[in-house]
Amino acid sequence: MLQGIHLTLMIGPVLPVPAPKAVVDAVQSVQITNGKDKSGFQISFAVGKTSPLLTTMLPAGFFDPMSTRVVIAVTLGGMPHVLMDGIVTRQDLAPSSEPGQSTLTITGEDLSVLMDVVEMPFMRYPAMPSIARVYAILAKYAAFGIVPLAIPPFIDDVPIPTKEVPTHKGTDLQYLKTLADECGYVFYVEPGPLPGQSIAYWGPDIRIPVPQRALGVNMDAHTNVESLNFSLDGLAKKVVVVTIFDPVKNRVPIVVPVPNINLFKPPLGARPTLPAKVEFPDYMTKEQMPSVINRVLGILARSSDAISVTGSLDVLRYGRVLRNRMLVGVRGGGLAYDGMYYVNSVTHNLKRGEFKQSFELSRDGLISNTPKVLV
Repeated sequence: MLQGIHLTLMIGPVLPVPAPKAVVDAVQSVQITNGKDKSGFQISFAVGKTSPLLTTMLPAGFFDPMSTRVVIAVTLGGMPHVLMDGIVTRQDLAPSSEPGQSTLTITGEDLSVLMDVVEMPFMRYPAMPSIARVYAILAKYAAFGIVPLAIPPFIDDVPIPTKEVPTHKGTDLQYLKTLADECGYVFYVEPGPLPGQSIAYWGPDIRIPVPQRALGVNMDAHTNVESLNFSLDGLAKKVVVVTIFDPVKNRVPIVVPVPNINLFKPPLGARPTLPAKVEFPDYMTKEQMPSVINRVLGILARSSDAISVTGSLDVLRYGRVLRNRMLVGVRGGGLAYDGMYYVNSVTHNLKRGEFKQSFELSRDGLISNTPKVLV
C-alpha cells in the first residue's frame, strides 16, 4: 500500500488463509471500527463482468455470510497489528453501467457475533458463581482461537441449589453482558495478538496504562494529526443515590449517594467537572447485599467523562497505529485541554496509497495532571 505499510487479508471458514491474488487486487477500500463493546469491518471490491469474484468465488460461497471468517492486519515498520478478526454478516453487489464502477461490498462484525445467534434457555448452572459460568460459556469458542480472560467479581455469591439455580437467558453474548453488567464489568472480544487469535475479555474496564505517542495540532512541524475537536459536556456527569434496606432486619431504608468516580480509570484532569444530574434508581431495594455491592461498584466503574475529543490522522505522518482502549497524549489544545486521554474508539480507513484513522478520546476534567506527554 504505502512505503513501510503493508495490508494482510485472510479469508476462509473457521481458519482463514491468505486471500487469493485476484481478491487482493480487487480491494478498493477497507474500513474497520474498533469500539468500546463491539468492532466491525467493511471491504469494497472492484468487480467487472469477467471478474473471478463474480464468475467463480461468489457462486461458490467464498463470501457467504456467517460462514466466512476475515482477518485484517497491517504491518508498519516491521511490526504486525491485527485490526480485525471477524465474520462476514452481509454482502452487497452494486452493478454499474459505467466501466470500473461495479462494486462488491462485504460487511461483518468481530467474533462475538458467533455468540449472538443461538438462544440457550435450557442451560442451567447449579451452584456455579458468575466467573465459572463465564468460563463454561466461552469454552465452546476455543475452536475459533478465542482465549478467555475473565476476572472474578469483587464479591461473587455462590447460589445455593435448593434456593436458586441460575438459568441462561438469551444468547451467549446477551448472557455474558448481563453477568458483566451485574458486576459493573465489560465484555468484548479483542483481535490478536496474532492472526487467527482473539481474546474474550470479561472484567473491569481497565485501560492499558502505557501511553501512546502524543497527538499534536497547531504545532507547525510537530503537527501529526489532521484535525482535533474538543467538547465539554456539562450534563455528562451525575450522582446516583441508591436506596437499600438494612442487612439485619431488611426493613430500615438506607440512602447512599454514589459519587461519579471511576475506580479503574484514574482521573486525568486536575479540575474535574462537577456532576449536574442526580438519579434515584429503585432496582436495588429487593436485591441481596452482595448483589447490591456489585451494582454500586458497577456504577462507580461506569462513571462518564465530561470531555470528549474527536479527530483524524494520517498513519504515515503519525508514525504508528493508534489503538483503542489505551492512553494517548494531546498537545496543541491549550492549557485547559492538553494532557492525557483515554482512547474510546478508532476507525481505520485504508485505500491504496492511504491509511487514515478517525478517533474518539475522553477524560474527566480540564487541565492535565501530568507535566508531560510521550512525544
